[in-house]
Amino acid sequence: MHTHSLSRRSLLKAVAAGAGSVVAAPMLNFGRFALFANAAEYSERAVRLVRDSLVIDMLSPLSLNFPLFAKWEANPELFGPTEFKRYQDSGINVFHIAVGTGGPDARATTIDFVSKWNSFLAGQDERFMRIDSAGDFDRVHRSGKVGILIGVQNSEHFRVPDDVTYFHGLGQRVSQLTYNARNLIGDGSTERTNNGLSDFGVAIVDRMNKVGMAVDVSHCGEQTSIDACGVSKTPVLITHSNARALNPQQPRTKSDDAIRAMAKTGGVMGITGVRMFVKADEPTTIEHMLDHYDHVAKLVGVEHLGVGSDIDLDGYDDMPAEENKRLRAGYKTSYGFRDKIDIEGVDHPKRMYDLTEGLIRRKYSDDNIRGILGGNFRRVLGDIWAPPP
Repeated sequence: MHTHSLSRRSLLKAVAAGAGSVVAAPMLNFGRFALFANAAEYSERAVRLVRDSLVIDMLSPLSLNFPLFAKWEANPELFGPTEFKRYQDSGINVFHIAVGTGGPDARATTIDFVSKWNSFLAGQDERFMRIDSAGDFDRVHRSGKVGILIGVQNSEHFRVPDDVTYFHGLGQRVSQLTYNARNLIGDGSTERTNNGLSDFGVAIVDRMNKVGMAVDVSHCGEQTSIDACGVSKTPVLITHSNARALNPQQPRTKSDDAIRAMAKTGGVMGITGVRMFVKADEPTTIEHMLDHYDHVAKLVGVEHLGVGSDIDLDGYDDMPAEENKRLRAGYKTSYGFRDKIDIEGVDHPKRMYDLTEGLIRRKYSDDNIRGILGGNFRRVLGDIWAPPP
């Protein structure tokens, strides 16, 4: 269950009271604590910040083990207390679980995706809460439940503007305009061309603004990203990407111009821990990932920063081998896959604590860290979802 404040004194009291399930083995000499059995130790400041903050991961599927997740979807009762505890203990309060859909059956496929999520959540209402409004962020944080934010990493299911309204009614609150390839809205990040938003794309963005659905340009091409920022009347999000200035040849990164355009709308950018997005060669460490936070903070301000890990609790490298092979086969060589996709230290269920320790090392204030962990995305989503005047 969520702990709202965790001072050194309260930690010691919890241990003295035998609350080993909450906090175990305080390291008194250094003010560091092992939160869970066989886990890394974290500073009191990092523990307090994660526990007190609303933590939002703006791209984190519930599981990248797709056969396992299919079983949970088909039989929600198979997802029990043991499974849930891993999510509750992660420190992440809200997971944006968007996937990429597309192709000629994009509308039907996306209806199936959203409907299955709604069915799963209906069967797990004592553990999970669908996030539909800004007020739900406060409710989920108080409740000890885990929030699920339904989004899609493509907008091919929007055949006409009325489809935006329809999917909003089903519970979709975020939509990425394109995946990596071109669609009728615009070009994706690995497309051969760099054309911008189409007239149809402008109409889709306009309808998204009107119904209160967030415009996400994470996988969009450069000009499509910048055009969307120029057209949208509400803030534009980059839910999960990295800075091109630090990794110039990676197509899934964002230029300084695109980041500035996003920030000008009032948007927020989530930083990923995907190895080849962070750095083009080895070594690639958590410190290189933190460089992306620093770059965006210096470029446009820390209020435009958030987390979009782009992994589940365990990461891509822990996927079943066949699923990992199939995933890699679905992308162009320009993605630059290496032996590992994850970065050590931020590839496990407690990664938010490691990220927080890293932000502390980089001298971010408590207020700024709370904003990065979720406060900034909470603010901007509240602005986007607010009913029009």
